[in-house]
Amino acid sequence: MPIPRRYALTARLSSIAAIAIGSTALIAAAAPSATAAPSAEWANRATVATPAAERWSLDQAKALRRELAASADEGLRPADYGAEALDAAIAGGRGPALDAAADAAALALARDYAQGRITDRSAFDWHIERSPYETADLPARLAVAVDRGEVRSWLRSLLPQDARYAALRAAYRETPAGDAATLDTLRANMERWRWLPRSFGDRYVYVNVPSYQLSLMEGGDAIKTYDVVVGAPKTPTPVLAAPASSVVVNPWWNVPQSIVKSSNLYRGKPGYVFKTNGSGYLVRQAPGPRNALGQIKIDMPNEHAIYLHDTPAKAAFARTERALSHGCIRVKNVDQLAADMLAADEASVGRLDEALATRDTTTIRMARQWPVYLVYFTADRAEDGSIRTYGDPYGRDAQLLAALDRASPPAMQMASR
Repeated sequence: MPIPRRYALTARLSSIAAIAIGSTALIAAAAPSATAAPSAEWANRATVATPAAERWSLDQAKALRRELAASADEGLRPADYGAEALDAAIAGGRGPALDAAADAAALALARDYAQGRITDRSAFDWHIERSPYETADLPARLAVAVDRGEVRSWLRSLLPQDARYAALRAAYRETPAGDAATLDTLRANMERWRWLPRSFGDRYVYVNVPSYQLSLMEGGDAIKTYDVVVGAPKTPTPVLAAPASSVVVNPWWNVPQSIVKSSNLYRGKPGYVFKTNGSGYLVRQAPGPRNALGQIKIDMPNEHAIYLHDTPAKAAFARTERALSHGCIRVKNVDQLAADMLAADEASVGRLDEALATRDTTTIRMARQWPVYLVYFTADRAEDGSIRTYGDPYGRDAQLLAALDRASPPAMQMASR
């Protein structure tokens, strides 16, 4: 299919690309080191090649063209990266036109491989932030890759290396072209993976909201799995990352104002403490068998006031679809989860047992914090390596696919102005 006129590479793009590459040394010197860099091998290569005429060889340009074609296996569209324009430039031989076309295509693809095509993720309640410096030095790193003859391997290093992403990609490649629904589900979830940090650490808590499960992960494997209740569609669980730092036994519940205003809570209701301020009531529920948090809260400080906790409503865990909470994660057998997370310190596990035998509020600090990732994947890798699909309780797949289909890579947008 011919590339739309707005994507045509012009002489103006040649000058833009030349400026981008010419300033790579300055960018590399000014930008701090990226956190969670996609590849330690590439991050450690600090030497920037000196820009020169005819920097792109035909072999390198052809390798880039092969990678543009391979981007289809990542759920992306090669035409969006100037594939036909690059073909024309390759046919014309080495020179400024090839340099401009190759720079524009490589940088656009690199940015999308590194951080995903969709940059405004607020519509998806996504709050896991990545460092802007991960992509700020892409021109400098591209110059190094061109100089070393390693463009394609560098581009591949920017993609998620996680086995769960690899499983989605393999499934996407194997799905028949006529199965549009499955292909759409897979490419939406591959895009979400490109939004995530390239490393979660060796041990962490992984909650995939549509699966209604929490997994304790160590060394890339789930060592324990727990059923959970997640936010209802009207009060969805946000996508976020936060460190779990303590276990609170017999917690007080500080009732969010949104719940106070929408519920039938009133002054004098048994089990609640009320205070007034300038804007209304501050409401707390005392510890006890009816406390909404149950007997245990696993605290993970974040601006959304989301945490893992127990619940007196145990019957909800028997339901197949468990999008029922006000946003927090209710965990079945949370006492065992708390013990697992405190296991690095035997004395802390002993304190947990003692605290559970009382009705006193006790806070137990973790010797080692656990990063907690609340994510949203409607297709994810199962323990046996296969792909398992889930429902879409917040209806986000269609919204994400529409955004992907109308998005244009930054370099192409710039060329069309």
